[in-house]
Amino acid sequence: MERFALTSLSKWKQSKNRKPLIIQGARQVGKTWLMQEFGRREYEQVAYINFESSDSLKSIFKENFDVSRLITAFQIETGIRIRPENTLLILDEIQEAEKGITSLKYFCENAPEYHIMAAGSLLGITIHQKTSSPVGKVDFLTLYPMSFNEFLLALGQEQLYELLKSNDWPMITNFKAKLIGHLRHYYFIGGMPEAVSSFISENDFDKVRSIQKSILSSYEHDFSKHVPAEIIRRIKMLWQSIPSQLSKENKKFIYGVVKQGGRAKEFELSLAWLTDCGLVHKIHRISKAAIPLVAYQDASAFKLFILDVGLLSAMGDLTKQTILQGNSIFSEFKGSLAEQFVLQQLKIQQNIQVYYWSSDTARAELDFVIRHNDRIIPIEVKAEENLKAKSLKSFYEKFNPKVAVRTSMSDYRNDGWLVNVPLYALESFRF
Repeated sequence: MERFALTSLSKWKQSKNRKPLIIQGARQVGKTWLMQEFGRREYEQVAYINFESSDSLKSIFKENFDVSRLITAFQIETGIRIRPENTLLILDEIQEAEKGITSLKYFCENAPEYHIMAAGSLLGITIHQKTSSPVGKVDFLTLYPMSFNEFLLALGQEQLYELLKSNDWPMITNFKAKLIGHLRHYYFIGGMPEAVSSFISENDFDKVRSIQKSILSSYEHDFSKHVPAEIIRRIKMLWQSIPSQLSKENKKFIYGVVKQGGRAKEFELSLAWLTDCGLVHKIHRISKAAIPLVAYQDASAFKLFILDVGLLSAMGDLTKQTILQGNSIFSEFKGSLAEQFVLQQLKIQQNIQVYYWSSDTARAELDFVIRHNDRIIPIEVKAEENLKAKSLKSFYEKFNPKVAVRTSMSDYRNDGWLVNVPLYALESFRF
């Protein structure tokens, strides 16, 4: 497989101001594979330590943070002589070692010559926030599930990927049937590496769904393992309500859908846990399209999406026939999958803030509004070829952005004030 994050890691390695790197992301998005693959490609040797399975090192940081002492311990554990000039040191599941995250500060200050990567679930890191956080002493990279373009590359569709990158719209249109077919597969399979790998090797949709269900079960197991007992039930209720929240015409999150009479105060801690561990994306409403967007954020109004479109389809128990062929009862949720897909393609792009907009009267609602290179860009999502864009038109007339984007299954089209971008080409589109 090819992950675009490898390019970011190469830039990190070459940086003159390189610091220890923490790779964040939900469980099972491929953090361990990414670190090890980067080490294999870029270094002569890799010293890999997993604190979850290494009991002998879980307390190594409690005594002191003397770097030479720590390096000696890591060399004994791995059997590798760790040299700054040719070795990548990987500290996996670092949250399992007491004061492990804090130790990165001392590597940065006292031994910046070492190349160090650390990873762990955001849930675990959140639990250990009471320890001293190495603010300003580490670099961060967030890893998400595989994007649609990464999915194409994993399937061996390099030429389709290069075609999308070219933005040669007449040629792209010629091959839209193939691209739409792969997009529907992506709606079912998603970007979790294990699910993608299974599909590549076995071409079995049922096996993919089984893997996705197992991943979902492991997340709920994590709730029971890491979360304070008094909020476990609320977290599960909130998590399991997301498909029904997204199936509503108005996708604003409503606590009453989670539990009759539910209130924000009752679930706010549970929601914080889900967002902090990377399982949920919280997209706030803005009341005005002006820079900075965060200044016009409505903290009480938001939509929730999960981390992966394939997992969303699994939570909804959608069959392969429903997604790949479509049927009448699928019409409502089809829009949810399309919005989930679009959000994922936006989130993987660096430095893009994502919000949504609705009018004060709630008669118009725009799926997403992003800030990109100091431009505010409204985006309306259509699951099929519907070219109506009433909410987008309303937004345009009210705020007059330089460009407005509708993304759908229709072909590329530039109408001056409005650009229609095919869903399958959104990741490669040059905003």
